[in-house]
Amino acid sequence: MDHYTVIGNPVEHSRSPRIHALFAEQTGQSLRYDRLLAPLDDFAGAVRRFQSGGGKGANVTLPFKLQALALCDDVSERAQFAGAVNTLSFVNEGRIVGDNTDGIGLVTDLVANLGLNLLGQRILLLGAGGAVRGVLQPLLETAPASIWIANRTPAKASALADDFSGDIEIMACGYDALDGENFDLIINGTSSGLANAMPPLPDDVLVPGGVCYDMFYGKSPGPFLSWAERHGASAWADGLGMLVDQAAESFRIWRGVKPETGPVLQQLRAESQ
Repeated sequence: MDHYTVIGNPVEHSRSPRIHALFAEQTGQSLRYDRLLAPLDDFAGAVRRFQSGGGKGANVTLPFKLQALALCDDVSERAQFAGAVNTLSFVNEGRIVGDNTDGIGLVTDLVANLGLNLLGQRILLLGAGGAVRGVLQPLLETAPASIWIANRTPAKASALADDFSGDIEIMACGYDALDGENFDLIINGTSSGLANAMPPLPDDVLVPGGVCYDMFYGKSPGPFLSWAERHGASAWADGLGMLVDQAAESFRIWRGVKPETGPVLQQLRAESQ
């Protein structure tokens, strides 16, 4: 039976084994998928040991996505754009191929599950770390009117915007520069919710009926989604759908079949009640 895993530290909270078990059941695939806690100082060794033991592929979660990129023999174009790898495939002669499915997971959740049309929209991304970098290129490919990146350290946002400059306007700023601006879609790519905190947004930064999306997820809405509800958002969602859709793309890479994510997302929501 083919063996897959999710590698991280910590990793015991990961829902990936449950997601891939549901995918396997749905598609009639026979596989094993579990969790692997990697030492913070020996991610490469953990990967190599799993690979030499017959592992076929692995998902990579925090804090190892940059190390995963460096470990690969070949990487996809989207992983190059993202500057990080979350999907490893172990192929012939011990070679490691890396991909990044985070961006397509986000866009699929926004478009297919939430029914959004991002064409011509003004999008605000909160944060300028790896989570935001990983989704920028797929968001740009939806042809929004513009993307703004707001971060507590404006220079970091500016560096990220410069890396992705092209035909679509990308603006970078600190939170204080958002006064007087408003957006159709606001995506929180910071981990502020983990500390029960909220990025310092102006009250009128979301257009009436706009949408808010938190790339992180939990059993209850965090401060950002609570803010969205109070400030007139027509819809808001956490990142569980993104997690399921990025996992489905990893599954497709490994198994050659793309599972339906709607029933799996519905099942996970029910299990979280």
